[in-house]
Amino acid sequence: MRGKKILIGVTGSIAAYKSAFLVRLLVKEGCDVKVVMTDTAKDFVAPLTFSVLSKSPVATVFANRETGEWTNHVELGLWADAMVIAPATANTTAAMASGICDNLLLAVYLSARCPVFIAPAMDLDMWKHPSTVSNLEKLKSFGNQIITPAFGELASGLTGEGRMEEPENILAILKNFFSHDLPLSGKKVLVTAGPTYENIDPVRFIGNRSSGKMGFAIADELAKQGAEVVLISGPSALTINGNSIHRIDVESAKEMYDACMQHSGSMDMIIMAAAVADYRPESASTQKIKKQNNLMSVSLTPTDDILSELGKRKKVGQVIVGFALETSNELENAKDKLRRKNLDFIVLNSLNDAGAGFNHDTNRIRMIDSAMNTQEFDLKSKTDVAKDIVHVIVEHLNSKKA
Repeated sequence: MRGKKILIGVTGSIAAYKSAFLVRLLVKEGCDVKVVMTDTAKDFVAPLTFSVLSKSPVATVFANRETGEWTNHVELGLWADAMVIAPATANTTAAMASGICDNLLLAVYLSARCPVFIAPAMDLDMWKHPSTVSNLEKLKSFGNQIITPAFGELASGLTGEGRMEEPENILAILKNFFSHDLPLSGKKVLVTAGPTYENIDPVRFIGNRSSGKMGFAIADELAKQGAEVVLISGPSALTINGNSIHRIDVESAKEMYDACMQHSGSMDMIIMAAAVADYRPESASTQKIKKQNNLMSVSLTPTDDILSELGKRKKVGQVIVGFALETSNELENAKDKLRRKNLDFIVLNSLNDAGAGFNHDTNRIRMIDSAMNTQEFDLKSKTDVAKDIVHVIVEHLNSKKA
């Protein structure tokens, strides 16, 4: 849903309050949202509410008589990737079915070239009335999609059909609609990101400088391409957007190992972008170690090799992508890791490249496949690097279908 332009039409119903929640959900998903209201809708929810939630001015009239400013209904109709009329009253659906154009919302509807979703809200008898049934059938024949109202208590006190569908369910309908044409629709992907912290005592740990930016960017791009993502992250201040990314926070390599083993079996793809510690203290003190005027040593033991274990467990058709951060013999070391750990791809980046590696907003990568073919990419933002990585994976999946 990120980047989708959604136009919300609000009509005069008590259910208009639900539209405020719908706008908020869409904005959280990363959508660009605009709202058009009828005059009667303003009796139920103030335009200011929608303006604040959508971060965009609300359109209510064709022209402001005081300023002479005109709202271009055609431009609005052409702007949207989808128009959602929620709530849609019996009066508005009748006008839409008849081609009546006596308010801005109806004019925008008649100008829209995008898919239109209609979420009716009315009392039970109005919903069941033959004229309403006929109007909705006519609107369906125009190509509009009707979001059937739910069963429950109505404003009249009656119980039955007519309640506007809940905002969460409308969002799910929109996500499902937009996901069908995405290349990774229906794919489940596990992504790891960030560092791991291995405790020395309750206040000290062994860690690394990974920020998690690369892994988070990959998870975000995968979700944009339709994938359902499980993001297992070590300690990171970064946040995620979108309900199609399920985040699991861990701290140590052991916790990341356990989380990966728990979820990997159901995944179509696994992308291991985390910088997992290779060693941990053999035993961590339960109390803070006090400073003394002598040498101190910490005995280290290897952590479980998550990537190697995933390679051993790889299912038929499952794609596994590893990362290699190198400082010398970069290409040779990356290819060796690719072979040893039974990977489909490895993403190589070098600390010798300016602007690459930890704590940068940029990265420069080389991607190597199981046939040892190498693709080199220029220094780019990590967001663009994530696009390159996902694009290579999608091309690989498409070649398997051919």
